[in-house]
Amino acid sequence: MEAKKSIGFFEKYLTLWVLLCIGVGIAVGIIGGDSISTLSEINISTVNIPVAILVWAMIFPMMVQIDFSSIKHVARDWKGLGLTVFINWIVKPFSMALFGYIFFYHIFQAWITPELADQYIAGAILLGAAPCTAMVFVWSYLSDGDPTYTLIQVSVNDLILLIAFVPIVAFLFHAFGISAFEDGQAIGIPYDALITSVVVFVVIPLLAGWLINNYLRKKKGEEWFKLVFLKELKPISTVALLLTLILLFAFQGEQITSDPLAILLIAIPLTIQTYFIFFLSWFIGRKLKLSHAVCAPAAMIGASNFFELSVAVAISLFGLESGASLATVVGVLIEVPVMLSLVALANRWKY
Repeated sequence: MEAKKSIGFFEKYLTLWVLLCIGVGIAVGIIGGDSISTLSEINISTVNIPVAILVWAMIFPMMVQIDFSSIKHVARDWKGLGLTVFINWIVKPFSMALFGYIFFYHIFQAWITPELADQYIAGAILLGAAPCTAMVFVWSYLSDGDPTYTLIQVSVNDLILLIAFVPIVAFLFHAFGISAFEDGQAIGIPYDALITSVVVFVVIPLLAGWLINNYLRKKKGEEWFKLVFLKELKPISTVALLLTLILLFAFQGEQITSDPLAILLIAIPLTIQTYFIFFLSWFIGRKLKLSHAVCAPAAMIGASNFFELSVAVAISLFGLESGASLATVVGVLIEVPVMLSLVALANRWKY
């Protein structure tokens, strides 16, 4: 009998860790008082250095696993890859913006000020324009997805991300009249900050990961790379994620304690978006007669988010204390329980 697949301890309880980080971060913010705000002032251009270091530590273990040589096999599952590209870049960013518009500007307008609505939808847009590149490997594994196809779709997705993220985010910001702020003044659509964020948080770690991947595989061998190097690297990503969340909530503490309802209001449209994207991808995949091993990861990558990038860009554009940053962190909060429910559905519907 095949052993039952299970999610790792950290990934399984990610929501619990996020909740604990909320508590620790709020406590740090209260105890540290104004002195902790000095961390937000350590910047080069639009990039906060402490946050950048932590995000690099989160992203690098994922980037170093990507093998772009796998793209030569793209023709093997071209229908599944076409579905992934269509959902991730033609549908998802705009459906996320639509749900944000419906809920933040209309349904929740009695509880959210127009300024906060702008901030929340900005965070939602950043999540919607950044489909998953890391946790999708976990969801694919748990739903019996094809690992080679999953690697191909993640590699192609990362290449598209380099080109498409900035124009999509800028277009949607313009459509909703969203501006970044500098010294309390609106500065319009911050193209320079968006491009800087993609270079700092995607291009640099992706290039570093590719170079180190190739070097270590040739120098140490495939088995050492996977069983020793990646295993030793994984805790760094975990610690960096938790420290980033603590830092973020240290600045968000006052807002959360004064208005905990905000967490729930943000979570509702993000959750609806996640289920919508999964169901749309799944049923299109069935119509295309994709195998379960391709259809499952194709549906999972769009439903899940590259929240590390979203959080980092939100902080760069709007600041640690912004509603946009809070919205991206709520994306982390709902990620695991919602995606595990979709894994269960995919396994139940296996064909």
